[in-house]
Amino acid sequence: MLTNLVFNAPAALMAAFAASAGQIILVLLSIVVVILLLIVLSNIHIVPQGKAYVIEHLGSYSKTWDTGIHFKVPFVNRIAKKVNLMEQVVDFPPQPVITKDNVRMQIDTVVFFQITDCKLYAYGHATPMTAIENLTSTTLRNIIGEMELDNTLTSRDIINTQMRAVLDEATDPWGIKVTRVELKNIIPPKEIQDAMEKQMKAERERREAILRAEGEKKSAILVAEGQKEAAILKAEAEKQAAILKAEAQKESAIRQAEGEAEANRQVQEATAAGIRMVNEAKPSEAVLTIKSLEALEKVANGQATKLIIPSNIQGIAGLAASVKEMVTEVPATEPVEKAPVAPKKPVQGKNVSKS
Repeated sequence: MLTNLVFNAPAALMAAFAASAGQIILVLLSIVVVILLLIVLSNIHIVPQGKAYVIEHLGSYSKTWDTGIHFKVPFVNRIAKKVNLMEQVVDFPPQPVITKDNVRMQIDTVVFFQITDCKLYAYGHATPMTAIENLTSTTLRNIIGEMELDNTLTSRDIINTQMRAVLDEATDPWGIKVTRVELKNIIPPKEIQDAMEKQMKAERERREAILRAEGEKKSAILVAEGQKEAAILKAEAEKQAAILKAEAQKESAIRQAEGEAEANRQVQEATAAGIRMVNEAKPSEAVLTIKSLEALEKVANGQATKLIIPSNIQGIAGLAASVKEMVTEVPATEPVEKAPVAPKKPVQGKNVSKS
């Protein structure tokens, strides 16, 4: 039995070794497969929108990856630079500058740029942002050095345009496009600021005084024009009232004259009608004599201071006879009223004055 055990031991060991070697190989193969998968996956890249990758082949520029999925050859190609293609902005710290009239102040700038060529950007300059900052500082000093303080404060657009032109031309070999340059802050010295504030205050006070004076002037003009307009309107109203009053008086006088004329006409017509009726009636001499006496009685009613007796007063002496004849002619059946006989008075002349 021992002999059998001694002779069978190496075979068992060999079998065990062979089994363990197979397992080791499987493990190693699995590791290799995993490593290969990791290598393959690590060389698959997805470039997002607005980005670009610069690829080098064995240390030299190969190509530029645009947006999408790409595969890189392991250990041969590498991503040299990831480039942002979107427009970017960089804010540089304040730079000391001196104006033409020897005023020292601080100006900070803001530069907007965009990368247009990835290869030039990757290999054109080692530190393009530092180069742009220094170039901005020197360009700003050159431009401000040719301008006075007042022009510097009021010529931002001119300064921005000149700086953009200079920077765009300088950064073109680096694959960078400068789209806009802005002066963010212009900070003059404290004493200059105080003087500017006093000047601004004085200017505002001057404008206020001018505006107040112009307002008072316009107010006085408006008041005078209002008074003038009121006087004109008052005069026109008085004139119109006088015209209307005169027209009313004229119309009243015309109406009154027309009324008096109409009254006179009617009186004359009545008188004429009365005369016509008297003429048509053909009164006798006695009736006319009685009417004359009645008229004389009205004249001598005692209110007049003078009495003028007509020259034919002698005819009154025959009045009694005429009245008698008229009475005798009236029928006896009708009552006869005796006419009053005027007392006889001595006649001294044709005209007698009685006071």
